[in-house]
Amino acid sequence: MKFKIRAGRCGNRKSLLLICSLMILSLLMTGENVVAQGTWKPTRPITIIVPWPAGGASDTTGRMIAGHMEPILGQRMVIVNTPGGAGAIGTKEVWERPHDGYTLTANATAGFVSYAMLGRMEQTHRDWLYFLPMLTPNVIAVKSDSPYKTVEDLIAAMKAKPGAVTVATAGVGSSGYFFIEQFKKAAEITYRHVPYAGGAPAVVAVASGEAEMVPQLSIEAAELLRSGKLRALAVSTKDPLEIDGYGVIPSITKALPKFEEYAAYFGLMAPRDLPKDVVATLDEAFHKAAAIKAVKDYAKMKGGVAIAISGQKAAEMAEKLARKEAWILFDAGVATKSPADFNIPKP
Repeated sequence: MKFKIRAGRCGNRKSLLLICSLMILSLLMTGENVVAQGTWKPTRPITIIVPWPAGGASDTTGRMIAGHMEPILGQRMVIVNTPGGAGAIGTKEVWERPHDGYTLTANATAGFVSYAMLGRMEQTHRDWLYFLPMLTPNVIAVKSDSPYKTVEDLIAAMKAKPGAVTVATAGVGSSGYFFIEQFKKAAEITYRHVPYAGGAPAVVAVASGEAEMVPQLSIEAAELLRSGKLRALAVSTKDPLEIDGYGVIPSITKALPKFEEYAAYFGLMAPRDLPKDVVATLDEAFHKAAAIKAVKDYAKMKGGVAIAISGQKAAEMAEKLARKEAWILFDAGVATKSPADFNIPKP
């Protein structure tokens, strides 16, 4: 049986006009929604909870990028330091607040792997959005009058006195901890871990003589290196690192050729389920801020690398690092869960 539509009938013309009108209305409404997704603007200050003490890489990087984002967003970005639980307490507070774009956190990507693996939070690195303006390598540093002049000296002492040399970090699961565990394996040594509330206190502890070595981040050590209170023995990357006002720090591969380089990514983070229009606005403001010359100057002064990574690229980078960091925690015997519980394969 064949059906024919006769356009000449008045009833059919009215029906056709009605259908066309509804289609046009639907398209207009869809268009309004698309436009609205990119027009969110904050109407009150945005809180950035830094889950570490002031002065560390998370704090200084967060303050730096937030300061450049403020005029773009037209609102203040207020920094609140909430240390504790190796960063888990402040991060958990961010997660428990409304996911509306008005509460962010400043941290390293490494923390979001640690919190789940150590049983401090249920959320994993996959539950967060990342806006990353800074790549920061680790620096092995000792007090300026330390008897350890080279990495080889340090390794020799650690082997001569197993478990005796004190190493200050920002705690289990921090970037400094991940580095020293890789160093431990590569150099076949043991050490005595002295955890602090953050990277800045750990660096100061070595400068004051409380601990013998610190493997924290270049951003955290730069000022004390320039002042002559610390001496750098090596950097965690395959290439040497130059810090303005201090000099060139040799690569750790000079002493340990097979060492796999390691560095940390720092910036702002937010729950992954933020509304799309909020994400679009924050992402646009972040990339505009990250492109400012002052950000690159800051990185050069602190011995970091200015980057501008967000979205899918940042998620893929966090996933890649998780494969290394999660298994370091598990192999060290400090994890409460296996990486396999989170479908994190071995690297």
